[in-house]
Amino acid sequence: MATELVSADPARHGGRYCRAMSHEVFARLVVIFAVVAIGWAVARAGRLGPGDPARALSAAAFYVFVPALLFRTSARIDFSQVDARLLFAFFLPTLALVGVVYAVARTGRFQARTASSGDPVAAPGVRAITASFGNAVQIGIPVAAALFGEAGLAIHVTIVSLHALVLLTVLTALVEIDLARARGQSAPGATRLLRLLGSTARNTIVHPVVLPVVAGLAWNLSGLALPGLADDLLLTLGAAVVPLCLALIGVSLAQYGVRGALRGAVVLSLVKLLLLPLAVFAVGRFGFGFSGVPLAVIVVMSALPVGSNPLLFAQRYNAQQAETSTAIVVSTLGFVATAPLWLALLAWAG
Repeated sequence: MATELVSADPARHGGRYCRAMSHEVFARLVVIFAVVAIGWAVARAGRLGPGDPARALSAAAFYVFVPALLFRTSARIDFSQVDARLLFAFFLPTLALVGVVYAVARTGRFQARTASSGDPVAAPGVRAITASFGNAVQIGIPVAAALFGEAGLAIHVTIVSLHALVLLTVLTALVEIDLARARGQSAPGATRLLRLLGSTARNTIVHPVVLPVVAGLAWNLSGLALPGLADDLLLTLGAAVVPLCLALIGVSLAQYGVRGALRGAVVLSLVKLLLLPLAVFAVGRFGFGFSGVPLAVIVVMSALPVGSNPLLFAQRYNAQQAETSTAIVVSTLGFVATAPLWLALLAWAG
């Protein structure tokens, strides 16, 4: 895909990036923080009523709006335009990082700290998705458009079309395995294994994220176009995901606060902003031989701050809500400082 872009001059894009950060991207960051601040202020003022407004908003997003967005996205993917090598260059290091963070969160000293603080079984999976899932739409699309033009944006959108499908499906399976294992520990060995496999398969597929993806891919493979009315309905529901999730971040910050969550949020933010793009750069450049715009697109996408889907994931499994919402804010602020470093590295790499 777009192989002629390999010869593009990355140094030119470093200068364009600085200008983009001063205009389009800076303006988008201001809007994002404004919506988060509105959600925080409304929640602090008690205008969302009694109970748990963060969980209510999360449930609405998870069961109504996100499934519509995922179904429409997966039903409309044009697989003929997908460059498999670019996808491998992005997703292999990303999934490897997911595995590392997940394993670290379940073992050793970190596991002991988790157990003593009463964190739920789903905490390792939530931390893994927080460290790997970037804000590929609200921030990523304007960044790609400003930096790389139409050709680079096409690469970015191709990865975006599979981003949530891959990461949310993998992390859902990991968390469901943990939950099934925790529920089945008292059963005999063979019975426990069968229950574990059955429960994991059922809960992974019959899930508000995975099921619409599977259904959308099935529709895609059928070759049928979405009916106009259905497409308009899905588009309308999907359009609510971005503002709803941004407001949810503010509501969660107001409800859960940052006490006890800041340290973990900073660590996860550093992993997302520094370690993940370094891994993608190494795999893309030295493993697959990419350079120029294709390499820059996947590295910049991996360097994006934490997106809002990890917070929905945390709400879904009632784990690490404060840490996740704090990580979103911390990493979004940090992105302003770390992104130019990656563009400088890309310019140096040529």
